[in-house]
Amino acid sequence: MERTIQIAGIKNLMEAKMLVDSGVEWLGFPLRLDVNTPDLTERQAAEVIRSLGSKTRAVIITYLNGAREILDFTGTLGTPYLQLHGPIKVHQLHLLRNSGKRLFIIKSLVVGESNKDQLVKGLQMYPPYVDAFITDTFDPHTGTRGATGKTHDWSISGKIVEMSPRPVILAGGLNHLNVRDAILAVKPAGVDSHTGVENKDGDKDPKLVRAFVSAAKSAFEEI
Repeated sequence: MERTIQIAGIKNLMEAKMLVDSGVEWLGFPLRLDVNTPDLTERQAAEVIRSLGSKTRAVIITYLNGAREILDFTGTLGTPYLQLHGPIKVHQLHLLRNSGKRLFIIKSLVVGESNKDQLVKGLQMYPPYVDAFITDTFDPHTGTRGATGKTHDWSISGKIVEMSPRPVILAGGLNHLNVRDAILAVKPAGVDSHTGVENKDGDKDPKLVRAFVSAAKSAFEEI
């Protein structure tokens, strides 16, 4: 897995194209969520993904936990890239991995929701069935896993990177001001931002996006 910069929370095709033009190759589409409201409908997401073409990696970010429903959903959306952001049983991951479909599966490890032992258990159970992990922040006040705008203890993500046999993407409150420090501290394979590159109206800001991409790429060259 090459160094990855992902921006999540795509609202429309114009925003998606702006991100791609700014150097973002992985775009996250949060859909079928437990807490947050999706940024666009599933039909709109499928249209955006279809318009982007194969060079851009469109990642479905979802709380779905059943293999059959997940497989149907990836077919409907037209992308094999999948970020499972909620609890899922290992046998469901086994079914996904052995479905015959070539999926790229990212499993979240949410810092603050799970204690250290649970995170370690995840690192032991999931690797045979996933291609990468993503660490993110849990907000105990809202019950939200990710898209909180809050950072977490980077030393925990750093330990996960050291222990993980799979690449680890770092998320949680990242923006152009802190992404360099985060990368140098954690040494992840990739970074993800959602609210950290948005303006006050919740739209992706081209200046913030370009600054984030520039800072992240520069930091990746240092590790």
